[in-house]
Amino acid sequence: MTTDDFNPRPGLAEDLGRGVRRVLAPNPSALTWRGTNTYLVGAREVAVIDPGPDDASHLAAILGALKPGQQITRILVTHSHIDHSPLAAPLARETGARVLGFGPSGAGRSAAMAQMAESGLEEAGEGIDPGFAPDATLADGEAVAGEGWTLTAHHTPGHLGNHLCFSLGDMVFTGDLVMGWASSLISPPDGDLTDFMASCRRLRAAGARVFHSGHGAPITRPAERLDWLIAHREDREAAILRALRAGPATADAIAATVYTDIPARMLPAATRNVLAHLIDLYGKSVIEPVGSMSQHATFRLI
Repeated sequence: MTTDDFNPRPGLAEDLGRGVRRVLAPNPSALTWRGTNTYLVGAREVAVIDPGPDDASHLAAILGALKPGQQITRILVTHSHIDHSPLAAPLARETGARVLGFGPSGAGRSAAMAQMAESGLEEAGEGIDPGFAPDATLADGEAVAGEGWTLTAHHTPGHLGNHLCFSLGDMVFTGDLVMGWASSLISPPDGDLTDFMASCRRLRAAGARVFHSGHGAPITRPAERLDWLIAHREDREAAILRALRAGPATADAIAATVYTDIPARMLPAATRNVLAHLIDLYGKSVIEPVGSMSQHATFRLI
């Protein structure tokens, strides 16, 4: 399936096999593509993964997807962006199910990103859900079980510090860490490129058969997709270093030089990706800011 072929109808529960169904939320955008994928796992006791945005029609679609004898017993959230987590609380009120996640927004930040946040760097409109608070937290490697299924949480920060993937046998629900239609946005201080690359390499070693992501179609060649994502980021790093060889520059200036193949409206997001690379390179002592470290700093090669 190509990306153009993926165009499911929002609100319709589609059977993906092995006790997994997908319900697409009606929130298409430049950052969510067709919308957020909500997954239902289980034949009697049902786990909902990523309930999605706070949308009454999507809540009704999730509840309407339940068959006779089915009950939602767990609500699992990969991360607390507004297209993934806000419907968790309303769904919990309707069903009595507990909401599980790594932690509230801000949990899982690296020391470097915590320092950037303390220095005044704020998220740039990607949509953090400030009120997200799971009923119980899931540690890396912790399992959640229901009748006929066991989901294991894997802490995979990078896109967001509190990002989790969930494995079910040889399939993995990857949230926004790995998607088939686009690479993941990494926007400091909540996005961390150093963590993102480590999470991708960790997932690469897991040997999964299929990924079900937060947006887009199933990824049936997960190792190939991860290899592409890692290489893509390495290529971006090389392009940023080439730009800096021409002289010191800001993230904005580098983004305009490196991202020449995207619409102008996407340039602010590209600039955040560049900033993530610059912070990563600074942490590796490859570059340094001219003056104090900030999102507006001019960077130079060491």
